[in-house]
Amino acid sequence: MKVATVLVFTLVTAPAIYCQDRPQFEVASVKASETQTPEAGINVGVHIDGAMVRCTYLSLLNYLNMAYDVKDYQIIGPDWLASEHYDIVAKLPNGVEGEKNLRAMMASLLEDRFKLTMHRETRDLPAYALVVGKGGLKVKEIPPDPDADNSKVDVNVSGGGRGGTTVNLGGGSSLSYNMNTMTAKKVTFASITDSLSKFLDRPVVDMTGLNGRYDFTLEYSVSELRNLVRASGADASRIPDFGDPTISIFTSVETLGLKLEGRKSPVPVIVIDSAQKTPTAN
Repeated sequence: MKVATVLVFTLVTAPAIYCQDRPQFEVASVKASETQTPEAGINVGVHIDGAMVRCTYLSLLNYLNMAYDVKDYQIIGPDWLASEHYDIVAKLPNGVEGEKNLRAMMASLLEDRFKLTMHRETRDLPAYALVVGKGGLKVKEIPPDPDADNSKVDVNVSGGGRGGTTVNLGGGSSLSYNMNTMTAKKVTFASITDSLSKFLDRPVVDMTGLNGRYDFTLEYSVSELRNLVRASGADASRIPDFGDPTISIFTSVETLGLKLEGRKSPVPVIVIDSAQKTPTAN
């Protein structure tokens, strides 16, 4: 069985600039994705190759994450934002620094094709703070790899069946999901908070103060896995009960010398006032 996931986007780009002369793609195609099934394997990804940007089988929620540099929990809107998937193929304009302006161009495209309107506000939201426990960190930092290419924007999901799912974050960094484990390779703690949020009932904020990269494995409960699958817009009812009910994300992070503490804090959010489910013609 394939574990459905939602990507964690960490694009090295500038935030969207809200003005009429915001950069736009030279040309772009936006269409509903063809149906994909876990049994056949799901092809999901963001690829930038030269002047071309290709995004495959992403939800509108994923695109909003990318365009406005926000996490899932910072977007308030209808449920279909996470369940409807779209493909985008776009060409970067000549003479424009593509990756630097990618967020702004994506925002322009979404507002145009989905007739998107929104407003920003701040809300007090329950959250979990990921902090270092009293006994200190129990995993060792991975030394920097001078040969790693961290410049290419290429976030991709691959796999399926009993082998699980792997999210390649580039530069040798990845997250692999199986039925009851998430294996991290060369990741920062900040980069996994969005994934942890999808397992739990509230956002996770990195407050470890650690910037290094680490290898580790976390276990999660069946109820937490169902939360993750639901966050992707997929049907979680097909996942059978399994595993030790005493093991959860909360107990698992403690094996790393970390802790999840419940807190409430003001969080900036984007409220979607209106959006079309079917994008306008290309």
